[in-house]
Formats: sequence, structure tokens, C-alpha cells
Amino acid sequence: MSAERLDVDALLDDPSTRIVVCCGAGGVGKTTTAAALGLRAAERGRRTVVITVDPARRLAQSMGLASLDDTPRPVPLPEGATGSMHAMMLDMKRTFDQVVEEHADPERARQILANPFYQTLSTSFSGTQEYMAMEKLGQLRQSGEWDLIVVDTPPSRSALDFLDAPKRLGRFLDGRLVRFLSAPAPSGAFRLLGAGVGLVTSILGKVLGTQLLNDLRAFVTAFDTVFGGFQERAERTYRLLQAPGTAFVVVAAPETDALREASYFMRRLATDAMPLAGLVINRTHPLPEGAGSALDADTASASADALAAAGEHPETVAALRLHADLVRTHLRERELRDRSTADHREVPVVEVPALPEDVHDLDGLRGIGRALAGG
Repeated sequence: MSAERLDVDALLDDPSTRIVVCCGAGGVGKTTTAAALGLRAAERGRRTVVITVDPARRLAQSMGLASLDDTPRPVPLPEGATGSMHAMMLDMKRTFDQVVEEHADPERARQILANPFYQTLSTSFSGTQEYMAMEKLGQLRQSGEWDLIVVDTPPSRSALDFLDAPKRLGRFLDGRLVRFLSAPAPSGAFRLLGAGVGLVTSILGKVLGTQLLNDLRAFVTAFDTVFGGFQERAERTYRLLQAPGTAFVVVAAPETDALREASYFMRRLATDAMPLAGLVINRTHPLPEGAGSALDADTASASADALAAAGEHPETVAALRLHADLVRTHLRERELRDRSTADHREVPVVEVPALPEDVHDLDGLRGIGRALAGG
């Protein structure tokens, strides 16, 4: 039994759909899918903003914008479009700075922003980008300026990082090791105990470096007042991802690793009670109607070999071999898809055919949108 087809237009037209999250393994077309969904929604009447974290900046190029930053930029739509579209790129450090500035008094914020440990944490620490993507999503949703937010998730090693990394970052900042390293030197009745603690921190200082240890202590001391709001916002955005107005769209390619990752993610979404709208499989190779049954791959190959041996009709030989390759590729992709999604028959699926070249403008995105909608 084949899966139901994902009705993309019904999803985008539904006013109760407020957030669409495109997720999946790296290199499967999440950015293009997110941009195409945003454009189609805007041209059908929604006030849409697309947030991307793809460092290649393909999104800006395909929408005719010179660049993207952390300010939503309007995308020029053709006459007749009844909605609007904005696009932005996540600025991880700027978003983190905004969180600090919002939750700390000016002097405490200045101390945090100038701290070397914070500067490392806010630009390169594992999990920071994923947390800040969720933070920015929460800010956009709270503003009420757009009625649809489309999120292109980070190009992580694993698609699951988008859900796991914010919690990992929170656990690190609230972890025992960080609290221990930042503890003040003991005194009085605890002086004897403090001798042992001092020995440990002395050893750690030699391993980590005294300056790093001092930077870490200063950071945690200053950050302590910010941390409660930090954690609370992460939890609030996580609950927002579970809300009925959110729809996850898992994006994959017809490849073993990408489909395996998609299967893991669909199971995880179900475990976390997050609303899954459907699965998009990009870059597929469909057959023209009836082509596969009219001439199978083996017959096409045999006919091509016979004509080639006779030295006749070279154009026909090339066409037959091309047809044989297409049929075999299509059957291999279909078998792989069916095997990989066997445990997710209830999840609607839509396939987007492979294009001869990369999408580089609004017309290309519009074409992807039509394919997503079954056109």
C-alpha cells in the first residue's frame, strides 16, 4: 500500500498553520524546499517569513536579494501576489547577544559580551547554532508580524541535532563541572574542604590554562542571572514546536543515508509528540506515464545492443540506453523509498523531480513549489 500524497497547498492555505519546519540530513535540499514553500504560501495570500541558517547563502541568490542578515528583508513578488514574503539568515552571535542584552542589566551584559569564554561559546560551541535558530523562531512568532514562519534547520551532522542541541547547551551551562569550576574560593569552616577543591582547580588550571579557568568563572558568575530566562525561553520554544500550529516537513533525497536519517527523524518526532505534516523526497527520477510498463529496462538494453551490433540507428541506440538507465534508476529509488518508509505508511509523501541545474531565481523556486503541490 503506497503512502498518501502530501497536500502542500492545503497545509500552506490553512490559517491555523503558523510554523513550518523543514528538517533532514545535510545536502538534501532543505534550503530550496523552505524557500519554495515560503514563496508559494506568499503568492497564495500568506504573510510569510523564511529563516535560513545555510551558510552558502543560496536562498538570497534565488530570491534576487544581494545578501541576507538577521533582519527580515522583503522579497519582490510579481503583480497579483496576494501575500508578502520576507527572508533572513540567522546571525548566531547577534541573536545570542540580544538574549544577553534583554535579560541582563547593562553592566552585567557588558561583562558577559566582553568575556572571552562567552565569545567562543556564542560563535563556535556545539549546539549554539541550533539553540539560536529556535530562539529566533520564538522571537519571530512572538512579534505577530507574520502569519507563517518557514524554518530551514541547520546543516547539522544529524537532523536530530536541531531538537537535541539546545538541551545539550543548557545542560552544559547548568552542569556540575561548570558550577564547580566557577565556585568561589571557600573560607572559614570549609577551609579544609577548600584545600581539596583548590588542589583540583589547580590541576584543572594547568590542564585548561589559568586564564581560561578565570574567564569561565567570570562568565558563569555574570551569566547566572541570565540563565533562568535562557532556559525558560528554550523550553517555551520547544513547546511551541509541539503546538498544533506547527508542521514539520522532513526532507530527504532518494539515497540510503538520507532516507535512513529521515526515518530516524520521523520516529523521533512521534516520540516527542511533534506534528509531522509529511515527507518530501527531492531529486527523484519519475517515468513518463506508462513508459516503464511499455518498455522495461532489459528489453530496452537488449534492443540497443542489437541495433549497435548491426551499426544501425545510433540515435535510437542512445535513446534506448537512456530509457533503460532511467527505468533502472526509478525502480531503485522506488524500492529504496518503500523499504525506508515501511514503518511510516501513515506519513504523506511528495516527490520532487531532479532538475537539470540548480535553482537560482524566483522562477526556479516557483517551479519547485508547483512540484511540491503536485504540479
